[in-house]
Amino acid sequence: MAENPWTTASLDDMIVTTTHAVEGKPVQYYFGIVSGEVIVGANLFRDIFASIRDIVGGRAAAYEDVLGRAREDALSEMRAKAAKRGANAVIGVDIDYEVVGKGGSMLMVSASGTAVLI
Repeated sequence: MAENPWTTASLDDMIVTTTHAVEGKPVQYYFGIVSGEVIVGANLFRDIFASIRDIVGGRAAAYEDVLGRAREDALSEMRAKAAKRGANAVIGVDIDYEVVGKGGSMLMVSASGTAVLI
């Protein structure tokens, strides 16, 4: 792939939105679909459920932390791929959670969207 002539924002400044546009900022160029995927092994979940003491007020804090980290890692990977193409935003973002592997032994978090220059 040829080097992109556009300069991009840092990953921290990149706009990531579930909407199809960013209000007041027209899309100048579409770079295509970008995605990020993270798979978390089941032993993490077994460990989490084995320690009931982590459950506070009906919520499993450790489980939520694992899901949150996996989601942020998937979004970070997606942003990095968009920046590599020259994008400064990702629009139409969708985040999915799937159980994969034999007997649902792993959890996959994927994030995808359209990399654009606005």
